[in-house]
Amino acid sequence: MARKIIIDTDPGQDDAFAILLALASPELEVLGVTAVAGNVPLHFTERNARIICELAGKTDTRVYAGCDRPMKRKLVTAEYVHGQTGLNGPQLADPVMALQPEHAVDFLIETLRREPAHTVTLCPLGPLTNIATAFEKAPDIVGRVGQIVLMGGAYFEVGNVTPTAEFNIYVDPEAAEIVFRSGIPLVVMPLDVTHKALTTRARVERFRALGTEVGRVCAEWLEFFERYDMEKYGSDGGPLHDPTVIAYLLQPGLFKGRHINVEIETRSELTLGMTVADWWGVTGRSANALFVGSVDADGFFALLTERIGRL
Repeated sequence: MARKIIIDTDPGQDDAFAILLALASPELEVLGVTAVAGNVPLHFTERNARIICELAGKTDTRVYAGCDRPMKRKLVTAEYVHGQTGLNGPQLADPVMALQPEHAVDFLIETLRREPAHTVTLCPLGPLTNIATAFEKAPDIVGRVGQIVLMGGAYFEVGNVTPTAEFNIYVDPEAAEIVFRSGIPLVVMPLDVTHKALTTRARVERFRALGTEVGRVCAEWLEFFERYDMEKYGSDGGPLHDPTVIAYLLQPGLFKGRHINVEIETRSELTLGMTVADWWGVTGRSANALFVGSVDADGFFALLTERIGRL
């Protein structure tokens, strides 16, 4: 049976790759895509989620709009990385498929109550506002979640939006704290992993060489997306963050990590949003997450290219 997942996302070119990978993989059943404000405001993220589903030819995928701001803070966005729309690069038509009328938080609650306990995996690719809001609104669903596999945080790589914080966690640290303290089995894809999955020229060209509309769009997305990180880090390509979440579900053997304790900083002006990862076990606090530290980058891109080639 296909594994049931809900993708919570703020597309974002890298989010687009994650969604395409999931929709191209029969091992996964995407129950819905829930949009949240993050990389760009909500009116773009829900639009972008529909554009991506249409590009994949999966117009029956249900897309829901969720929270338009963090739980307790003003929204911070990242147009400087993703462009004004979040999907800058190729020319993209407005979506035709309808946005679902239900709020994403209500969809999360109703779905987790309806599906058998522990059968749904949540896949957050952006700030954790929708997930945490659902947990606060309906505490009974927390014990029904099978697993959460998310992209966020860092340890050795530290921060990409501040000296100590990764963007997804920084945007809504209070939401992240709720999720990391939920007791749900967590798998975390931090910058330490994604910065090992770089979009080299050869990897970009493999998408173009697919000879499909999806492959062309993907190549153009990468060429726009990678420019910021290449300039910032002086690397040969940009880190492709969010597809690591879906790749882990499909081929967990590509990744290695440790079960450790991770706490979220919500008070310090200097380290707000930091994932305080006890990699060396010095605190004595119980492990609450598999914090992934490495990836087989060639295997990851081979999987990504092969699956997107199916669309």
